[in-house]
Amino acid sequence: MKLKTLVAAVLVAFAGSSLAQAPAQAPAKGTVKADRAAEKADKAAVKMDRQQMQADHKAGDKAAVEADKAKLKADKDKLKTDHQKTKADVKAAKEAKKAAPQ
Repeated sequence: MKLKTLVAAVLVAFAGSSLAQAPAQAPAKGTVKADRAAEKADKAAVKMDRQQMQADHKAGDKAAVEADKAKLKADKDKLKTDHQKTKADVKAAKEAKKAAPQ
């Protein structure tokens, strides 16, 4: 009788631990699409910053050029983080698709 109780307890313990290790959920369906749109907007912002910096440089406005450099650096950093987020979300989506039962 004690052996059956012990076996049942071990079975319940292992079943609970295996359920606790379920794979992470995939990002929401539109997450990757939104990330790509954000990345595209960041690229456009960087391009506009470069054009503005060139125009200010041509005009000889050193203070504006320095401000443009700071804005360009901030926009590049944002683009870099958005790109990393997009890559991570795409990878998670692929893994979730692969792990999903068919």
